[in-house]
Amino acid sequence: MRLPAARGPITATLFDRLSGPPADAAPPPMAPGGPALADDDLQLALFACYELHYRGFDDVDDRWEWQPSLLATRALLEHRLEDALARMVSRPAAVPPGKVRGALAGLAAEEEADPSLSAYLLREADLEQFREFVVHRSIYHLKEADPHTWAIPRLHGGPKAALVEIQADEYGGGRPERMHAELFRATMTGLGLDDSYGAYLGRVPAITLAISNTMSLFGLHRRLRGAAAGHLAALELTSSLPNRRYATALRRLGGDPAATRFYEEHVQADAVHEQIAAHDLCAGLAAQDPSLSGDILYGAACALALERRWAEHVMARWRRGTTSLEDDMVAASPA
Repeated sequence: MRLPAARGPITATLFDRLSGPPADAAPPPMAPGGPALADDDLQLALFACYELHYRGFDDVDDRWEWQPSLLATRALLEHRLEDALARMVSRPAAVPPGKVRGALAGLAAEEEADPSLSAYLLREADLEQFREFVVHRSIYHLKEADPHTWAIPRLHGGPKAALVEIQADEYGGGRPERMHAELFRATMTGLGLDDSYGAYLGRVPAITLAISNTMSLFGLHRRLRGAAAGHLAALELTSSLPNRRYATALRRLGGDPAATRFYEEHVQADAVHEQIAAHDLCAGLAAQDPSLSGDILYGAACALALERRWAEHVMARWRRGTTSLEDDMVAASPA
């Protein structure tokens, strides 16, 4: 993956610096305020900063990862993201450790009561819309599980073992071809999309990037380990039914077994993972440190709210008859 095109003054300055050798520099210009979750420039800049901790960019020196001036820039961007999350999500009240599991289930149930994108994909979406959906999801699914894995060394005892158990399944139980990221690549290939890592980074909107950025934010900061656990639990608790719909929708649109396997795998795996995540990981973590129960629920609430806002963006564009991406078309690999 190479650096994408800049989307404003922050990324223009940042990408110009990243194209050269690591050096001290003042942070890029950042306009105060504004809706950070809808700011393409800010979210792309933060995504690029985080990506240096993952697979990086072919045209960026790996030594930038821990360059102090870049970390200072990242901290400013993170502050804007954290502030936006706090404005969007009312922090749930802390609960006793024994009630964490029920509180998580309550948050998930509230989300499932809303009209869903998965229901639209199941019944109404055409093939191009499903391909757009997959393009959005590729930003996370091609490195699925990696952001939450950062939390493993920040935990101990039962919660750590629970997270490792979930992540081991995400990584295919030691079989590369069963890694969820690899299964998703097969879905992309089956839809005639470019399955290379980060191929569509320059095409997705700010809210799609914000979903991944929030995972990285929670995973990379020890102070947010509770939020990381709650975030993962929320994804697992709300996964099985939507993925069943995605699999059925893709079959309706002509998808073959290789293309639908990613979604079918999540129907089964996440039915188990949701129990481990809610009970062993989150309730266990709250039992170890009751002060984290509020953070756990906040992380879950952030995950659900971001997914809802992203779905609203996609559906609003589709109702207007336009693409939900930042281009007029979805680029495809030769079929």
